[in-house]
Amino acid sequence: MIYNVALIPGDGIGPEIIKCAVAVLNKIGEKYSHEFVFQEVDAGGVAIDKYNDPLPKESIDACLNNDSVLLGAVGGPKWDHLDVEIRPEKGLLKLRSGLNLFTNLRPAVLHNSLKESCVLKSEIGDKGIDIMVIRELTGGIYFGERGRELTTLGESAWDTERYSYEEIKRIAKVAFETAMKRRKKLVSVDKANVLESSRLWREVVIEVSSRYPEVALEHMYVDNAAMQLIKDPSQFDVIVTSNMFGDILSDEASQITGSIGMLPSASLGKSNIGLYEPIHGSAPDIADKDLANPIATILSAAMMLKYSFGLEDESNEIEKDVTAVLDEGFRTPDIFTNGTKKVGTKEMGNLICSKII
Repeated sequence: MIYNVALIPGDGIGPEIIKCAVAVLNKIGEKYSHEFVFQEVDAGGVAIDKYNDPLPKESIDACLNNDSVLLGAVGGPKWDHLDVEIRPEKGLLKLRSGLNLFTNLRPAVLHNSLKESCVLKSEIGDKGIDIMVIRELTGGIYFGERGRELTTLGESAWDTERYSYEEIKRIAKVAFETAMKRRKKLVSVDKANVLESSRLWREVVIEVSSRYPEVALEHMYVDNAAMQLIKDPSQFDVIVTSNMFGDILSDEASQITGSIGMLPSASLGKSNIGLYEPIHGSAPDIADKDLANPIATILSAAMMLKYSFGLEDESNEIEKDVTAVLDEGFRTPDIFTNGTKKVGTKEMGNLICSKII
């Protein structure tokens, strides 16, 4: 079987970690008789440098013409001075919107062998952490109306948080169906005591819950959710929340599982075309130094096999092989502790590939 993948290496460490993921995909393809055909696509800072556009039309067209998209990272201080409409992050937002990717899946799992990297007390880590954060991706404050104006108090700026009934309903449906395949516990995170958009969010989630009586639904204010993630992350199974809250909480979840370099993500819509990327940034300070952790990108590729291509066995094997390498004590600098074996980006990728036999 042939699968066509649009590759967006992007900026900073993006090209390095993408190479590792491609090597793993090629190795898994050899074992299971699949062929992955890659088309490199420009987006982010590299596209600004070439075309003065973070996501040229040719790039979005290329993504739409492939079966799925695998992205490294975009952005960096080099482009921070640019107008917001042509900064690298704007290209990422345009890509999500252009592909109609309204669901962002961000699993946060603490591997047994990485308990020493967990920033929480050992007894908390011993309980285990296995959370799926489901973030609404194309609505809310990131896509709402915004602007600036001069007032008697000086310059004023605003951003608008807006959600429709249908936007909330479709993400809630994904959350309940995901919970049904896991431990059947769902926490919906909002700020309904203050925000009108959150009050509608809660009303719609409650309405959708009537179709899933087996799922235990709990509502939690976002500030409490942030505290509870630190106090007892084991209480969470599936979390569903808005675009901005999900962005913040999933990064918090990444830190309690050892490193932001460990966590993948999948952005999905109604079609099988998905966008798969690590949740970390471009880390330009360590670019081209063989220091980056490629595991989040490799696990993102595994999610692509599962969610876009239906290759469950192949996806599970990659996850298993990542765990095996970690169990043997190999660590990139971000997860290195005394007594473990420090390796670079390339070697970590090669070690994972070596497990695929």
